[in-house]
Amino acid sequence: MEFLTTLITNVPDGTPEETVDDTRSREAIRAAQLAEQGYLLRLWKPPVEPGEWRTLGLWRAENESELRSILATLPLHVWMTVEVTPLTPHPNDPAGKRA
Repeated sequence: MEFLTTLITNVPDGTPEETVDDTRSREAIRAAQLAEQGYLLRLWKPPVEPGEWRTLGLWRAENESELRSILATLPLHVWMTVEVTPLTPHPNDPAGKRA
């Protein structure tokens, strides 16, 4: 099953910059691992306000519970608000028409 996520990250005021940098580095490594494992399909950065971190993601998991467990392994998860939208195939999806 595929899911669209909106991940909003709010780093607490006063968090040392080195902590933020380290966490972002670990996040990139973990995202690459999840992509390699087939869970993370795509990521996008929509327009945001200065200082705002918002990411849209396309994920694959057996169900929402599994997805939320996967998302909890992201290092930035401790600072995230997560919105999950389950996706089902649309009968007019061009991808479904390809042989």
